[in-house]
Amino acid sequence: MSIERIWWVTGAVSGLGRAIADAALERGHRVVAFVRRPERLDEWVRSSAGRALAIACDLDDSAQIQRASEQALERFGHVDVLCNNAGYGVLGAVEEVSEAEARAQMETNFFGALTLTRLALEPMRRRRFGRIVQVSSVAGFHASVGFGLYNASKFALEGFSEALALESGHLGIRVVIAEPGPFRTGFAGDALRRAERRIEDYATTVGTMEQRMASLHGSQPGDPIKAARLLVEVAELDEPPLRLPLGRYAHERLAQKLAWLERDAKALRERSLPTEFGD
Repeated sequence: MSIERIWWVTGAVSGLGRAIADAALERGHRVVAFVRRPERLDEWVRSSAGRALAIACDLDDSAQIQRASEQALERFGHVDVLCNNAGYGVLGAVEEVSEAEARAQMETNFFGALTLTRLALEPMRRRRFGRIVQVSSVAGFHASVGFGLYNASKFALEGFSEALALESGHLGIRVVIAEPGPFRTGFAGDALRRAERRIEDYATTVGTMEQRMASLHGSQPGDPIKAARLLVEVAELDEPPLRLPLGRYAHERLAQKLAWLERDAKALRERSLPTEFGD
């Protein structure tokens, strides 16, 4: 049995978030679920024998995130593991997505996670121990047609998380960036929002992606329960990896992106190197 830890998990009502919360309880940990509608987890809390708590938290509201974190600390005293899982995707060409839709995407996927991460860091620093598990996506490393703003939100999440890992490692705080591929959750279903504006010129690119997502929903190869159990086990490691691709598709996309990066770095290397003073 692992050492009991206090977990904070966002988006724990369903999908991967719920699976992570369940896996943490199975491993003997205590879990605080940050969700918009905590009443949906009443039975889950009752069945936990006092080891789980559901708190109302809208990740688009920084004041509510502050209050929720204070409630969680009041109940369990500290936090060992923060898992930022909540998020959704906006499907649409970069030109199609409105400013309001783009800002809403960033508010939940990036700023909500950033705010809660910052709030968890102080109690982690005091105890010289902590794990920040950021549920990103393979889309946080490799962009896809039709998901430009979702890509942007996950690229931003990974950017500050990578810096945080460098800043806080000496304090006993470790960061894990999970990069799942297509998992059988609601992401391609109810959680996926389509940009209101549609431009016919993108029908063969974004339109094709929209059809693909609709056909994929419910048949994704990824098993959320298996991924959740692995994430909990990884968070228990003394030295977890910074990045954790999940599933074959994620590994393939990461390898493809790395090959592209190497190709581009070599393409004009002899001309780009001598662009410094003195060359």
